[in-house]
Amino acid sequence: MADDDTVIGGTLEDEDESSDDPNLQLELNAFRAQWMSELKPNSGASGISDRLQRARGVKRNQDIAREEKATELFLRAVQEEQNGAVYEAIKFYRMAMQLVPDIEFKINYSRPPDADRGGGNYMEDSDPDGEIEDLLAYFEQQLSLESSFPKICIPELEVTQTHISALPREILMYIFRWVVSSELDMRALEQLSSVCRGFYICARDPEIWRSACSRVWGRNCTKLAPFKSWREMFLQRPRVRFDGVYISKTSYIRQGEESLDGFYRAWHHVEYYRYLRFFPDGCVLMLTTPEDPLSVVPRLRTRNTRMDSVLLGHFRLSQETDNQTKVFAVVSKKKKKEEKATEFQRNRFCRRNQAPEADHTFHVGLHLTSRGRQNFSKLVWIHHSCHITYRLTGETVITTFDLDGMYAPFFFARVKSYTAFSEQPL
Repeated sequence: MADDDTVIGGTLEDEDESSDDPNLQLELNAFRAQWMSELKPNSGASGISDRLQRARGVKRNQDIAREEKATELFLRAVQEEQNGAVYEAIKFYRMAMQLVPDIEFKINYSRPPDADRGGGNYMEDSDPDGEIEDLLAYFEQQLSLESSFPKICIPELEVTQTHISALPREILMYIFRWVVSSELDMRALEQLSSVCRGFYICARDPEIWRSACSRVWGRNCTKLAPFKSWREMFLQRPRVRFDGVYISKTSYIRQGEESLDGFYRAWHHVEYYRYLRFFPDGCVLMLTTPEDPLSVVPRLRTRNTRMDSVLLGHFRLSQETDNQTKVFAVVSKKKKKEEKATEFQRNRFCRRNQAPEADHTFHVGLHLTSRGRQNFSKLVWIHHSCHITYRLTGETVITTFDLDGMYAPFFFARVKSYTAFSEQPL
């Protein structure tokens, strides 16, 4: 029995080897044929190019399949996030970005016209940069997708007190007008728009920007053309800036008197500043002083400054036919009642030589230009004159000054403290 088993086992093993031999022979023959074809000089290059094309095609198909899978996962994450399942959304976001790291920028979030109300049908973006042209329309569309009564914003964390999202939109818009304030702090409005998409929509409200344009140009901004929006008009149309001060520095060398012995002559370096501070209501402050800006600028924050040498007046913008914007201002020194009484007491004993009472008014003309990347930051002198009106006769004498090197242009300097407080809403 043992011999029989041995014979049977040997027979089975021989049969297995004989059954494997044809397959091995076929593989060997195929390998030899491929090897011989590669050795031929004519067919070698074509074989390599075919393999490269096949490899490229396989890689391209793999990339397409990977991107489709990542798109599917990302859109599912978006849907989970809209449904409130944040943790599930994070899981799908992570899986999608592991497949394609920049999948977020390859998807267009705009809905087709025939999409249903709660649908998540998104189309791939044909723009390689992935930029959204109309961000305002996109945000408004996203809010409308979430619910039939969308909120301006949603608290990120659990809060025990009343969140700002519970306020009606009308109250929020009134708060935004306080942020802009009567000083037209549009920079603060732009910073507020970066909080969330709801604040972005409120900050782009055309009524706020129309009110700001009306404060700047008055009756000259009734027509929106050629601008597309009130915000574009406010940002691009030439205007003076209210969140800082225009400063002009003048310096020159003046020859002094000769010494008594005649061996030397003194020379004096003269340096002084001119300041222009504009306000949205049309008021302007003008000051000429040798004090440096560090000590003068804080005292020009309000119109009611206590500096005696400040000239107070009004200004207006003029758009000329040559497409140049000019600023014309009329300023004068305001005489107080105490000064009048003191002057009367001083001149009481010398009335014979008393100088005629007169009012001095200064007329200033400036050309508004830009400097580098800063818009409307330079004012160039085009006119300066003094009008002296005698009170007794009513006669007016005009003295026009020559605009020489003593009239250096004004350059704008932004002052954060000017818009740090809101006294009135827009």
